[in-house]
Amino acid sequence: MSETNKQLYGYLVEFDNVDGLVNAAEKVRDAGYSDWDCHSPFPIHGMDDAMGIKPTVIPWIVLCAGITGCTAALAMQWWMNAIDYPTIISGKPFFSLPANIPIIFELTVLFSALTAVGSLFALNGLPQLYHPLFTVEKFARATDDRFFLVIEASDPRFDLEKTRQLLESCNGLSVEKVED
Repeated sequence: MSETNKQLYGYLVEFDNVDGLVNAAEKVRDAGYSDWDCHSPFPIHGMDDAMGIKPTVIPWIVLCAGITGCTAALAMQWWMNAIDYPTIISGKPFFSLPANIPIIFELTVLFSALTAVGSLFALNGLPQLYHPLFTVEKFARATDDRFFLVIEASDPRFDLEKTRQLLESCNGLSVEKVED
């Protein structure tokens, strides 16, 4: 792709410590930006609050899947034992809950686990084989010893000069444009 065809993806600021990244995240959050993210080599306690991230919906999705698995297992076993193929064994009832608990447990766990993994992939937009940040050579250090904050040009508050000034006021090591 030629230089003239490249589009601006956003600004990237680099930090060499956690405190710098957290402080910058608070500044960007308070400035009202919405399309931005932080990258670090390890989870940072308090980063969700610094970024203003709301709790995820995944636990509720997994709960619904678990209830669905439990109900499906219970209904399936009731149908098979009491309706579809009733068998009298030693005068026991056609359907007995204690005998069905293992299958109910297994389907609840199966539905929950598969839904959790599927939801994580879907809600995070994965797999993502290409990202404009992958073209920035120093961004490879995000998995080693550097911390990065990126504000995307798609953000409604993004302005070339004001955004750059905000990021430069965060006292990072460098601020640079990222092109797609």
